[in-house]
Amino acid sequence: MTLDLLPGVLAVCRLDPDAALEAWMGQGSVSSITRTPVELSVVCQRDGVPEGVVLEDGWRALALRGPIPFELTGVLTRLLDPLAAAEVSIFAISTYDTDVVMVKALALEDAVTALRAEGHTVEGA
Repeated sequence: MTLDLLPGVLAVCRLDPDAALEAWMGQGSVSSITRTPVELSVVCQRDGVPEGVVLEDGWRALALRGPIPFELTGVLTRLLDPLAAAEVSIFAISTYDTDVVMVKALALEDAVTALRAEGHTVEGA
């Protein structure tokens, strides 16, 4: 499988479940907004997050080249198993066409090494 390292540093933000959607939430090479009964979770460009928002920052995104058919199984497992073996924490996002695996910037080199050792191609790293 081929992954592309997307530009920029991302943040994973946690807001109240009834928080309003705002423009900053959609910024960056990848963004994702997910609302559940207990939270509004936002992945977006770190630079645009306002002061006071609870966040975990320093993430880099590796996007699997898609589209990936819905009936294909085990896609994330093939990526996440080598990362787990290398003790690299992840945050995953799935979209209609693909999967995005985020790793901490400090662990990016270890992640790329582990993925390449499994035979995956990582572009832009």
